[in-house]
Amino acid sequence: MSFISKTLIFSLSTLVLLSSTTYSVYQVHENPIKSATFVSENFEVGPGSIVNKALLDIQFPRGHIGVKSFDAELVDEKGNSVPLYETYLHHFFAIKYFKKTNTSQNSKDRHDPFEGFIFKRNEGTCNSYILPHYWGLGTESRGTTSKIPDPFAVEHGNPASIPPGYEEGWLLNIMTIDTRGAKDKKGCTECRCNLFNLPKDFYNVTMGVDGKPLSPNYKGGIFCCHDGLQCKLKNGVQAPSRKLSLRYKITWVDWNEHQIPLKFYILDSTDRVRKNGTDTIHDCQAEYTIMTNGSGDYHVQKANIPMEKGGYLIYGTGHMHAGAVNVTLYGQDGRALCTSTPKYGTGKEPGNEKGYSVGMSVCYPKPGSIKINDGETLTVESRYKNGFFTGVMGHMYIYLADRLPKERITPQNNPTLS
Repeated sequence: MSFISKTLIFSLSTLVLLSSTTYSVYQVHENPIKSATFVSENFEVGPGSIVNKALLDIQFPRGHIGVKSFDAELVDEKGNSVPLYETYLHHFFAIKYFKKTNTSQNSKDRHDPFEGFIFKRNEGTCNSYILPHYWGLGTESRGTTSKIPDPFAVEHGNPASIPPGYEEGWLLNIMTIDTRGAKDKKGCTECRCNLFNLPKDFYNVTMGVDGKPLSPNYKGGIFCCHDGLQCKLKNGVQAPSRKLSLRYKITWVDWNEHQIPLKFYILDSTDRVRKNGTDTIHDCQAEYTIMTNGSGDYHVQKANIPMEKGGYLIYGTGHMHAGAVNVTLYGQDGRALCTSTPKYGTGKEPGNEKGYSVGMSVCYPKPGSIKINDGETLTVESRYKNGFFTGVMGHMYIYLADRLPKERITPQNNPTLS
């Protein structure tokens, strides 16, 4: 089991084949999909404000289950969808932990809200607390499907995987940037440091991803978007504060022998892989800056990532920011396993905001058609337009299965394939 240090989780709130066809070529045993929609604890935003919160003990389906999807969006107090040009959803992360069974249900009652917690990260290769979540997107969340095809699912709540004396819990890490009245909306969404009212000693007291004081050459990114900081506003701007929440919908099935468990990996194009003897060290940066370059139309960032454990590729998608062209996952032999491309909005309505990345394409290879071998070195390549961008990301999300089902569906016994 891969655990996240209790201490390092505090830093979380400061960081962070094209196809739309799903395949159901295996026997689907009757196991109704359940669905529930939840609304997180609300948080207040005002013009130019940054919110970067960790919300503990969120609502999540209980029991031994297989999660089929997790979709989320920002809403106001009336449940209306909030457009990105008003409040920008930088990211949400859903993170799993185990807590002692006698721990207070109200984290606000505890002096140390993480007391007795063991954080359980995904199977991805990144170091320490970097990118530990099981679900999480940003502006593209409304337009990116997270649906897992049958009979695969993400297993949670298995009593055998929970340490004795503990129970499973979940938190949401949410980061938003309210750009109403901002002098430079685009720059604020990229967390450009010169657009924020930073403390005078900011660079002396702020630690970077490497745990060292932030370099004065740091132009922008998540470290300039601390909770409570303010993006510079136009003169005379007046707009009301308001309370927002993350509304999230989860679908799942009760776990049984017919479900095939998936492992979730986040691979980062900034991963600085190196060797220390026989150990492989991963040093993910999570984000990077692109300086304007006179050569070519695109900036390419790539990482070669050895996979200790492989599997059959069932689902893949990317997480990127505005200016992105695509992110591609390559096998060791150079074959393209998945390319995820952003969709940019063309209107004003939520989910289609002009100029914003409002969705990422998803790969659904036919199960069994793409296998990643144990020990195979994969390449993640993120491609952006040539220009000045700060705080950009190039993440590839993939679900792998260790095995395939034995029972196959044929057109004769499943009319949906006829």
